[in-house]
Amino acid sequence: MSSAIFDYVLLFSGGLLAGSLGGLLGIGGGIVLMPLLRYGFGLSPVFAAGTCVVAVFFTTLGGSYRHHRLGHLEFRPIVPIIISGVLTASIFSLLFGYVSKHDHWLDMGIGIVFSLISVRMIVEGIRSLDRKNKTQSTGNKIDGTLAQKISIGGLAGVLPGLLGIGTGGILVPAFTFLLKAPVKTAVAASLACFCCNAFVSSVFKYVQGFVELSLVIPVCLGTVIGANLGAMLNKRFPSGGIKLLFGLVFTYVSLKFIMSSFAVKI
Repeated sequence: MSSAIFDYVLLFSGGLLAGSLGGLLGIGGGIVLMPLLRYGFGLSPVFAAGTCVVAVFFTTLGGSYRHHRLGHLEFRPIVPIIISGVLTASIFSLLFGYVSKHDHWLDMGIGIVFSLISVRMIVEGIRSLDRKNKTQSTGNKIDGTLAQKISIGGLAGVLPGLLGIGTGGILVPAFTFLLKAPVKTAVAASLACFCCNAFVSSVFKYVQGFVELSLVIPVCLGTVIGANLGAMLNKRFPSGGIKLLFGLVFTYVSLKFIMSSFAVKI
């Protein structure tokens, strides 16, 4: 197998895994794609961020569409979250041009965010495995005040704009614990909101010249297929074990990003 074909297979496989996790857990998949692009293909932090967020847009688009078809998603309750998120993503995408001149800042920021997501995955994975007979909430209800929704959306728009990574680590627990949404609804709503943020961030980063188009196509093909697969698995697949496993794995990944910001190899 030639090197070029191997690269395309690896990119497609990475996209497939990222999309499946996105549809299953309500994350954008950047936690898989960012280290693949950064360390597997040697992209600089700015090009890894720009390329990653384009692929993540397709992950969240495919996942939110499939969740909508499965009846997990209603758009009206999350409109304020989408609007405030898009505005914040636009503002911080403009700031990305300044941050791009300081690669170590990007690695440090991504590493910190990934470490927080990893810890949340581990904790939720353990809790899910211990939760034997607890009844899951049903329906698509999303409570919360307008101020809460605007605040959540505004916070969620920061990471796609500034770092090119997802906000599932923010949105899913916010929907679940603050807005009292059932888990499947929280996953679906998270994907839909982040889809809009990722689209805005993708456009900005493409215009700024930070998207490696030759790598985007095979990754996006994988993410679209994987996102639909993950959304279907979400309907009947226990995600606790997966959260625990990937939380442990990406604890190492987050440390690698943080150490890279200090030019230390691990």
